[in-house]
Amino acid sequence: CKSGTEDQFKAASLANARASAKEEGVARFDVMQQLDDPCKFILLEVFKNEGAPALHKETEHYKTWRETVQDMMAEPRRSVKCKNLFPVTSDGWDYGETQLE
Repeated sequence: CKSGTEDQFKAASLANARASAKEEGVARFDVMQQLDDPCKFILLEVFKNEGAPALHKETEHYKTWRETVQDMMAEPRRSVKCKNLFPVTSDGWDYGETQLE
């Protein structure tokens, strides 16, 4: 984010994360702020299925977040897609009683 917008960016991102965590298709939503540069954030979203990201982007809280933080961006947002290797459970990141290998 741009210098001076850290608090507003954090507030908007936390509101989005809290609402997103309640979505059926969201397994996890972390908001992290870099220690040595408080203008840098990582939003880590883990979805339960392939369709969940598209559904997430249609929610009002996501649209509000995107619009709110748009002018706070110091550089364009980047997205990195990953395949989950561990844990591999049907419950996402909730290990539950699952055998972990």
